[in-house]
Amino acid sequence: MANSVFNEQKVIVFQLQDKEYGVFVQNVKSIEKVDHITRVPKTADYIKGVINLRGVVTPIIDLRKRLNMPEKEITDQTRVIIAVQNEMEVGLIVDSANDVVDISEDSIEPAPSVIEQVETEFIKGITKLDKRLIMLLDLEKVLSKENQRVIEHEQVV
Repeated sequence: MANSVFNEQKVIVFQLQDKEYGVFVQNVKSIEKVDHITRVPKTADYIKGVINLRGVVTPIIDLRKRLNMPEKEITDQTRVIIAVQNEMEVGLIVDSANDVVDISEDSIEPAPSVIEQVETEFIKGITKLDKRLIMLLDLEKVLSKENQRVIEHEQVV
């Protein structure tokens, strides 16, 4: 029993369209309301621009666009999850950030090859929590090497 507690991880659950996604807490620095985003020319269409977050210029990715979903207007519920991956800080625009849940590592199943138009390359796995299905985001893939170069360029600008 003590062993199952040992392999539990905290996950921040957020919404995109009507689905729930999660990202591990250790990859999240903060959750912010959407502030003024400065557009940076000649970047991928899913990169909204940059924000000045407490003196740090942080690139912002529209996660809906990155996952090939239709765009949505920013509302009072919209949040920016400031995530850190490989020492790189980036903001992810999500429809809302719901809560923090504990999941056990052995409850994570591999992602099926197709999940309703969302490319599974960005999904690390799926976990069931009561009647909820939470797709765990693979931050490394969302911020692939090719995109890291674009984002790093933005941080230099």
